[in-house]
Amino acid sequence: MDSNDHKPAPARRRFVGTVAGGLAAVAAVPAAAQQADPAAGQPPAGRAREAASRYPRPPFQNQSQPWPGLAGKMTPRPDHGETTYRGSGRLTGRKALVTGGDSGIGRAAVIAFAREGADVAINYLPAEEADAREVVKLIQDAGRKAVALPGDIRDEAFCRKLVAEAVRQLGGLDIVVNNAARQHSTDSILDLTTEQFDWTFKTNVYAMFWITKAAVPHLKAGSCIINTASVQAYDPSPNLLDYAQTKSAQVAFTKALAKQLGKKGIRVNAIAPGPIWTPLQVSGGQTQENLKKFGEDSPMGRPGQPAELALAFVTLAADESSYTTGQVYGVAGGAGNP
Repeated sequence: MDSNDHKPAPARRRFVGTVAGGLAAVAAVPAAAQQADPAAGQPPAGRAREAASRYPRPPFQNQSQPWPGLAGKMTPRPDHGETTYRGSGRLTGRKALVTGGDSGIGRAAVIAFAREGADVAINYLPAEEADAREVVKLIQDAGRKAVALPGDIRDEAFCRKLVAEAVRQLGGLDIVVNNAARQHSTDSILDLTTEQFDWTFKTNVYAMFWITKAAVPHLKAGSCIINTASVQAYDPSPNLLDYAQTKSAQVAFTKALAKQLGKKGIRVNAIAPGPIWTPLQVSGGQTQENLKKFGEDSPMGRPGQPAELALAFVTLAADESSYTTGQVYGVAGGAGNP
């Protein structure tokens, strides 16, 4: 074994230090503020600790939804931070675009961004309108501007329009989150069709490229791009052959683009979640057998909730992370290798 295998690389140490600083900044909110009456759009103090003890563990009941699925119809319903996330003004005045912002990890990021002071545009499929309406209200309840932009990001022309509309309606753009994803469980490569392979790559890779390319001309120094990768990029499951490839591509995209945009002062990072309880899983992302024990193999013995990724997005978007780029931040319950 190399003598440095047990030591974090310098870039990793810088990143860990930055994240730790971000966590400390949140923890340092004055006690008086925590004890005061909740601000508009903010949950009561202390609820996050209560929620952590209630996070569900497998086995889960059998359930299935047509793609793309709705969080509002899942059992148990995912926690996106609706009643737990409390902001502290870390993103005041920022303008964000989040794909897949109606549910799952994207919804958790949106709630956190809005409560930290950002205006947010969300993209989602028209079939997800019910979830999207809830998110729009949550943004507005936080006192921020909400922009709903439904459409299919597998279409390049729509991706360009999506960015243009976000810029127009928000009055600018300085945070881009490429989060929307397609995942479908297929046990054998012999059953993996070209149509499904293309669908997964168009959603997860092509759309990220198209949206980012359209957004970069609008981004100024201090802006950031955050891509939602996955533990699958590092430890792929046999039934997610196409999905895992796209997540590896996202990691490489993140690291290469960070080098391109570094001199412009635009940061590019990724988050690699482990098993997270989202509509992705109940709408074909897992078999019924895998769904029943979803997250059981993680060191924590359960899947993560979307709310548990919120602070990672905020930290990577905040000014305190100004020297953090080209990094992949793992939130995987003890699994994975980023």
